[in-house]
Amino acid sequence: MMEGMKGTVTGKLFCFGLGLSAATLAARLKAEGWAIAGTTRSPEKAARLAERGYEMFLFDREGYDPGLPAAMAASSHLLTSVAPDGAGDPVLDAFAEQIGKRGADWDWVGYLSTTGVYGNRDGAWVDEDSPTTPTSDRSRRRVQAENAWLGLYRDQQVPVHLFRLAGIYGPGRNALRTLRQGRAKRIKKPGQVFSRIHVADIAQVLMASMARPHPGRVYNVCDDHAAPPDEVIAHAAGLLQVPAPPLEDFTTAEMSPMARSFYLDNKRVDNRRLHEELGVTLCYPDYKAGLAALLAEDQEASS
Repeated sequence: MMEGMKGTVTGKLFCFGLGLSAATLAARLKAEGWAIAGTTRSPEKAARLAERGYEMFLFDREGYDPGLPAAMAASSHLLTSVAPDGAGDPVLDAFAEQIGKRGADWDWVGYLSTTGVYGNRDGAWVDEDSPTTPTSDRSRRRVQAENAWLGLYRDQQVPVHLFRLAGIYGPGRNALRTLRQGRAKRIKKPGQVFSRIHVADIAQVLMASMARPHPGRVYNVCDDHAAPPDEVIAHAAGLLQVPAPPLEDFTTAEMSPMARSFYLDNKRVDNRRLHEELGVTLCYPDYKAGLAALLAEDQEASS
């Protein structure tokens, strides 16, 4: 059970956006007796999660279910993973006044951001105190959203915590799956590295922060070893005992604009703060440990 939360071991978490990361956290907390409420844009997904005991609401920039504000007001903890769009942060545009008015009465508020806010560093290291120098409109919007959430902390004492996530992988989203589906590419760009994080470790970091709140704090959430993307695909192919896709040069490889944009940023992300301040020992400190566990889970499920 989680300890250190104003004398309680359970609470109610409201999640704006129950995607992979938030849903993994929610499932763990629900197993510990927490009440979970959240949003999605999909009526079908809302129905599925409601069957599991979640209190679900539809939400997007165009509107939301009428019961949402009351459910949020009844929650002790708030997490948002909703990405900003060209008009800003949809959650803040709809609910900044309500969230801010409650101020320090929240037990904990978390915003899931991205390490993309650091931009390109040509392989150099960044930590939480490094300046944000985003290279894409997508990342620039993230910086603006981060500043808006931190503004609620500075101006109204809302206990906001920022989590800058590296590339997320886990069940259903990993190199093993893309290889099996025939979609994997092994792209070679000299000197390129990416940082990654297993979704189970994201949940672990968030739970550690909830147990030890430090309002206004920023945390890099990544594993201990940045690695070249082609190396990860080759290792996954070895685990599956299949040929690795041929190496393709980044300059000539056929890639979507979105996929190509990720290669514009090249950096190594320092995660010492999550170890030293939150006391987290990662379950999957590198991609090899994470992929081995995912393969074992797949084998167990199919046996």
